[in-house]
Amino acid sequence: MKQLLEKHFGKAWLALVFAFLYLPLLFMIVFSFNSTRQDARFTGFSLRWYEALMQDSKIVDAFFLSLKVAAVTGALSAVLATFAAFVLVRYRRFFGRTIFSGMVNAPLVMPEVIIGLSLLLLFVGAQNLFGWPQRGLITIIAGHTLLGMAYGMVVIQSRLMEMDRSIEEAAMDLGARPHQVFFLITLPNIFQAILAAFLLAFTLSFDDVVIAEFLSGPGVNTLPQVIFGYARRGINPTVYAAATLLIVTVTIVIVGYAVWVARSTRRREREVAAALRS
Repeated sequence: MKQLLEKHFGKAWLALVFAFLYLPLLFMIVFSFNSTRQDARFTGFSLRWYEALMQDSKIVDAFFLSLKVAAVTGALSAVLATFAAFVLVRYRRFFGRTIFSGMVNAPLVMPEVIIGLSLLLLFVGAQNLFGWPQRGLITIIAGHTLLGMAYGMVVIQSRLMEMDRSIEEAAMDLGARPHQVFFLITLPNIFQAILAAFLLAFTLSFDDVVIAEFLSGPGVNTLPQVIFGYARRGINPTVYAAATLLIVTVTIVIVGYAVWVARSTRRREREVAAALRS
């Protein structure tokens, strides 16, 4: 009995963890197909809430706004995180390095409420002085980029630290200039990390509700804000349908990314093996 427990304890514990994490999502997906508004009993299969979702202009507009904000945020965060990580890894000593590193990493440990409130005060002050920016799309993107850049930099920085610098040194010995080394050698080697940073920032932006609540303006609401507003007013199975579509979309993207990374890794290993044989 003891040996059996020791053998299967890890698997059982892992199964309980996955059940705790994913059973609520499974129940929500099931009840998004419920024929009535009841959330305690499944009364029959129906697509009425998906039809209602397509007719709810508030959710549809919020979805496309969130998609636009997340795409721009992911791109800006990936670019800024790449430059920040490159500076911190490749240039070990420069004036203000400690302050720069602390400021870039601060959003990782700072509560989102504090980030949102401080950015709100900043943008309100700028609007009073210069008349710009108005709270809305631009301010939400700025706030989400601040958060996404910090998380993206951690991913890219770890990849840069693992990268073999002898490749860059060999390129410089052969006459390549620093910008050529960066774009032709460094960038292709860290591209997977940059893509991961983009996806991470995209997900954080699409999911965020706290910073968006502080920085959004009249008539500008992201999808998490709309869902949160619906949830406060009571049970609405339309929200279940919207969340189910998001879960399916995110799952497809994650699986596609994992397959792409696995294929790229195997192709790189084959190319390295072929180069060693030749």
